Amino acid sequence: MSSFTDPRPPTPDPCFLRDAALDIFRHALAAVDPAEAVHRAVVRDIDRLQVHDRAYDLSRGGRVFVVGTGKAGALMAQAVEEVMGDRLTGGVVNVKDGHVAPVRRVSLNEAGHPLPDEAGVRGAREIVRLLSGLEPDDLVFCVISGGGSALLPLPVDGITLAEKQTVTQLLLDCGATIHEINAVRKHISRVKGGQLARLAAPASVISLILSDVIGDRLDVIASGPTVPDTSTFVDCQRIIDRYDLRARLPAAVAAHLDAGLAGHIPETPKPGDPVFDRVQNVLVATNLLALRAAQERAEALGLRTIILSSGLEGETREVATVYSAMAKEIRSSGNPIPPPACVIAGGETTVTIRGTGKGGRNQEFVLAAARGIAGLDGVVVFSAGTDGTDGPTDAAGAVADGTTIRRAAAHGLDAERMLAANDSYHFFQPLGDLVITGPTQTNVMDLRLLLVG
Repeated sequence: MSSFTDPRPPTPDPCFLRDAALDIFRHALAAVDPAEAVHRAVVRDIDRLQVHDRAYDLSRGGRVFVVGTGKAGALMAQAVEEVMGDRLTGGVVNVKDGHVAPVRRVSLNEAGHPLPDEAGVRGAREIVRLLSGLEPDDLVFCVISGGGSALLPLPVDGITLAEKQTVTQLLLDCGATIHEINAVRKHISRVKGGQLARLAAPASVISLILSDVIGDRLDVIASGPTVPDTSTFVDCQRIIDRYDLRARLPAAVAAHLDAGLAGHIPETPKPGDPVFDRVQNVLVATNLLALRAAQERAEALGLRTIILSSGLEGETREVATVYSAMAKEIRSSGNPIPPPACVIAGGETTVTIRGTGKGGRNQEFVLAAARGIAGLDGVVVFSAGTDGTDGPTDAAGAVADGTTIRRAAAHGLDAERMLAANDSYHFFQPLGDLVITGPTQTNVMDLRLLLVG
């Protein structure tokens, strides 16, 4: 199976291009290392703390806490510990199972992802307890990264985790957008949609955010626990009516939304709310940062490079078809960039599940693209998730070249049949072409590379 290796001498053979792709990916990951991102954003000089463009005076002696949620939470919390040292009082951060790091003063609470579980609820309650009774001189670091919505589940009183999961599933099944789903989830949560900032008031809050969403919208990342919420109970009502879900909602959820609509329950905090006067939201790492690092490394390897987009989305197989066509165009005309070339893009595509196989959007992308580049010399397609996970598998993604389909056939693997079954994992596994990194403890969506030698 593929792993990180140093690139071979710059020759046009496929082995060099494969190693180059892995090396480029490694450098992209290093650029969005959560601990390094925090150290870039947060600088301390004894009692003076500088966070991006804002300074904080620590000489007043207030307590300093760390709370948060997400796959990168452990390394981010570790970095805050390194910056603050003995000035740090303590903290609680919910992280994905297995995504831990050595910490001294912060408690890491491992919880389920992508399905929320009771461990996540317990950790969220601990965070709420820690934030209660803070003083104006206290300071709270909130570390937020991808996966945070699932890892920090805390339904409002009277609604169970199972009931909240039911509502989410109903919205997913009817085709609601992520913004519609988040609008409803924020209004049945105690911490999302700016409500974590409300709980921390009157303390100062520094929210360090690692983006895993297209467009880097702060109110979308982990459902924006420290960011003003623009959605309302009225919006929730319209969404429920739009998809005709009223009769299928759990009774407790329907009652809560009705009470909010009637004004009996406070709204989530909105833009301009004084609760945000002492909140600083700082974006510390993004997909584009990873892409630029990938471009820098590819150019150092002697490849001409172009970044297509950090917001690539759409059906995975359709995007793969475009990449295959681009490989042929580069080879035949040198357009949009002459070889030796590296085309770089990021974002998140979607997979329409038609079969019962095993895989993820990155592995499916590479399998679909492998068909289009079959027989082409000196062409490599690579795609992997920066979090080290692709779907319900232990792989981050996969890599393919012009020989992949032929080599697969020699193993008795039918690319068309396995693509139809969404079984990309079992296609690449016997070939040794899965990209397996283990948990990277960062998460800025996916990275896709097309290399033409």
